[in-house]
Amino acid sequence: MERRLLPIRLDSYKPLREVVSETLREAIINGVLKPGERIMEIQLAEELGVSRTPVREAIRKLELEGFVVMMPRRGTYVADLSIKDVNEVYEIRTALDVLAAGLAAERITEEELEQMERLLVEIGEYIDQEDVDKIVEADSKFHDILYQACRNDRLVGIINNLREQFTRFRSISMAFPGRLKNTLEEHSRLVEAIAQRDGEAAQRVAREHMENAEQALLMDMNARRQS
Repeated sequence: MERRLLPIRLDSYKPLREVVSETLREAIINGVLKPGERIMEIQLAEELGVSRTPVREAIRKLELEGFVVMMPRRGTYVADLSIKDVNEVYEIRTALDVLAAGLAAERITEEELEQMERLLVEIGEYIDQEDVDKIVEADSKFHDILYQACRNDRLVGIINNLREQFTRFRSISMAFPGRLKNTLEEHSRLVEAIAQRDGEAAQRVAREHMENAEQALLMDMNARRQS
């Protein structure tokens, strides 16, 4: 059996199923597990050095996130992104983020603004260092503050319920050449609009940001299929 995944270190503070989920998610995003490839629990468990139970639990989680598809009597496969998938997800994400940006411009506190500005500096530093994990972590915190600032618990709940489904699309989009620096510039303009309490401008920037992210994802998908 060809080994493609490294055994998991069992000294993590996280539950094993979470560590397995993160490992498999990263393998799918990085193309180690390819679109359309069948997922074999036994093989993955052997490669990762764990039992089948955390692998099975991880696969169920990844199905909810849209990374894998479970087909009755046929097995589980790595999901293959379609243009329809991308369009549907970004329609939802754009509507939610535009609404959140407009509300945040009206309701954000000075402390939250300062936190977002500090995170922009951190993201810029991580981009220079090419530290992708830190970029993703800081970007997630940035959006957490944005959503918190909208002061609408139901909106935040909807976003959180759908957030995992956005993960795959966001990760691929951010990996497109030049996209990280463009994202930082768009985030900076968003913070500027929110700081000026200009809800319409904040919504325009949020919509532009999501449209650019979708375009980067579609170009990445096209490049992968031609290679």
